[in-house]
Amino acid sequence: MKINDLLVKDAMIMDLQATEKRPAIDEMVQKLYDTGRISDIAVFKEGILNREAQTSTGLGDGIAMPHAKNAAVKEATVLFAKSKHGVDYEALDGQPTYLFFMIAAPEGANDTHLQALAALSRQLIDPDFVGKLKQADSPEQVQSLFAEAENAREEEEKAEALAEAKAASETVKVNERPYVVAVTACPTGIAHTYMAEDALKKKAKELGIDIKVETNGSEGIKHRLTAEDIERATAVIVAADKKVEMNRFDGKKLLNRPVSDGIRKTEELLNLAVEGKAPVFHAEGSADSSDEEAAAGSVGQQIYKNLMNGVSHMLPFVIAGGIMIALSFMIDQFIGVPHDQLSKLGSYNTVTGYFNQIGAAAFGFMLPVLAGFIASSIADRPGLIVGFAAGALANTGGAGFLGALIGGFLGGYVVVFLKKILKGLPKSLEGIKTILFYPFFGLLITGFLMLVVNVPMKVINDGLNGFLSGMSGTNAALLGVILGGMMAVDLGGPVNKAAYVFGTGTLASTVASGGSVVMASVMAGGMVPPLAIFVATRLFKKKFDKSQVDAGLTNIVMGLSFVSEGAIPFAAADPLRAIPSFIVGSALTGGLVGAFEIKLLAPHGGIFVIPLVSQPILYLVFILIGAIVSGVIYGLLKKDVTK
Repeated sequence: MKINDLLVKDAMIMDLQATEKRPAIDEMVQKLYDTGRISDIAVFKEGILNREAQTSTGLGDGIAMPHAKNAAVKEATVLFAKSKHGVDYEALDGQPTYLFFMIAAPEGANDTHLQALAALSRQLIDPDFVGKLKQADSPEQVQSLFAEAENAREEEEKAEALAEAKAASETVKVNERPYVVAVTACPTGIAHTYMAEDALKKKAKELGIDIKVETNGSEGIKHRLTAEDIERATAVIVAADKKVEMNRFDGKKLLNRPVSDGIRKTEELLNLAVEGKAPVFHAEGSADSSDEEAAAGSVGQQIYKNLMNGVSHMLPFVIAGGIMIALSFMIDQFIGVPHDQLSKLGSYNTVTGYFNQIGAAAFGFMLPVLAGFIASSIADRPGLIVGFAAGALANTGGAGFLGALIGGFLGGYVVVFLKKILKGLPKSLEGIKTILFYPFFGLLITGFLMLVVNVPMKVINDGLNGFLSGMSGTNAALLGVILGGMMAVDLGGPVNKAAYVFGTGTLASTVASGGSVVMASVMAGGMVPPLAIFVATRLFKKKFDKSQVDAGLTNIVMGLSFVSEGAIPFAAADPLRAIPSFIVGSALTGGLVGAFEIKLLAPHGGIFVIPLVSQPILYLVFILIGAIVSGVIYGLLKKDVTK
């Protein structure tokens, strides 16, 4: 099967109208539906968005490859779309995206389909070919370019095969050249897997490095590394966004990176590998596994990854449950509650009682889910039950958010400990380790440890809640300045997430008192950077190119929706001017919100939850002040755009 068998003319968009990620996805999915390539828009789009949630398929250099493999696909298809002005697709390099290849693969995609998709992915790492695609004006030109490229690649592969055969017949000392082995894999195994493979091979050839790359794609494991390959290799590169077989690399120097690094940071990875600068990997249960974490990143990176796994699973419960509870208070206030019954606000009227009950049910899962998914990130599935129980014990024991956080890590590492001490059990008992031994003993040990942890953590939690409840004036303003500024430091990164998680952690204890000042400061500070971009691109148009001015318009929507990430492309392109500007405005807004003790009942939503703010008009004014201050500072600092 040829690439053009999948890249059909009817399913091409030569002038994509959308300028933001979600509308662009909607436009492409609709085209696939209109041309009869998919049967269900919602099912297919869900697959696309699930893949995007793992990591953006905007590869950088103006290219994106959104893809999904599910039952909605009638026939394997690659939709080509071209944007004239660029789309803010949250690409890995923070730059606009101009070329799109939306891959729709049916659940039963056969090897010929998958091979064609792999060939497509490989072709897109050729900058000359991509340049020609950007100039194409018609579907016929696009198909012609791919046909020529495919023929050229076939000839190149034949020449490579002849060269390899010739080299094998000659007496060549293979040890004179460095040798590296690699594994590439992405969750769907359609695009990134093969792009990383080709990128590593091409760069290794340029650097005079011999390499063998194993791909873990939808067509299964190809070019599997043998024991001899691994033994001979100087180092191992694992460029993967899903689990791969790791124990075979025990004792080897190993770099464990996202698959995107295999595409974009190939030279860096290969140089680190051949220079011996990769940490030594030790498989689980080996004599010394202390370097295993180093091979996958620093201890800090691992802790952050585990924490974010818990937080990302927790947030939907907090957001949906919190808004439902907040609505119960708002509706009760609207309907009316007698003064002597104010203690029942949020559940006094029958309707609001239902809202409150539903929200509380979801909200009640917040701490168990947080701890459970932290533990599962550390110890895989056996850690889930132990972490859930630890979170529930923290909740009932009064240890709160901090107790659940500690409980998640505690439960995860208890299960890791159990895996090591139970490793020597007879093989006949292997089947019941996961369903009996790990959960039971993990629960037993972690449960008793939590009884001890809950005592000091309850004191800390009560003290923190007391401080926050009594916070006013200077204290509230200072905390608002700090948290508001943190929201603008890295726009969705670790610092931003730390401030946001702290804010959501204050909601549970403040719902009855009308909401959290801390949460209000956090959300207001996070809304400022995208709105500042809008202000800067309106007031200083000559300092931005057309695509940036257009992106400024989209940022007003993102800012009002509390999506701080809308400012990332601008921050990435000019961090020394943009980020300090954002921090000033966000800190100012957070401080003003804190000083005036404005409260918020919802953990997310931007202007869509403004009725849940205690002083909505003043709140919006403070956000506007921060956005104008940041926008003006950024505009004054920014250099004129290069013509």
